[in-house]
Amino acid sequence: MNPTLQRCLGAGLAALACLSTPAGAGLLVDADPDWQEGAVEMPAAPQASGLRAFDIGTPSPNAFFVDERSLSVGADGVVRYTLIVRTPGGAENVTFEGIRCATGERRLYASGRKDGSWVPMKNSAWQPIADNTYNRPRAALAHDYLCDGPAAPRDREHALQLLQQRRDLTRPFGDR
Repeated sequence: MNPTLQRCLGAGLAALACLSTPAGAGLLVDADPDWQEGAVEMPAAPQASGLRAFDIGTPSPNAFFVDERSLSVGADGVVRYTLIVRTPGGAENVTFEGIRCATGERRLYASGRKDGSWVPMKNSAWQPIADNTYNRPRAALAHDYLCDGPAAPRDREHALQLLQQRRDLTRPFGDR
């Protein structure tokens, strides 16, 4: 069975349609057409002591981290975090992002500078999380760590617990 379909059915969303993106990742139909995003505040610059490495599930020469200090779950259900992608040569790409579990979407809010400041993204719109090379870290965070189907973590502490342990996706959904 398609893992996306299994997640949808296992979460009791058989009544909602699961749409497929070209990469095969699932996108859930928004169950709340009146949803409004809450205010977004830029986090402090990431510090090495707060970085949590995570596995994206595919081979990559890069290392991927979430700044645990920036991790939050808004009243709007959006999981926000700072993503750090580090190349083998030591270059870093730092972005402040959000994942909306209810719809399977992601948003890039800002790009980080070396001095710790943020540059807001010019095109910062919600987009489906496609499971492609560029979005693989976001897909891994959404599907393997933070989101339980369309359900976001309950709060920041729950999100931190989820981030510390990748789900065993080989186990049936109800056993996780």
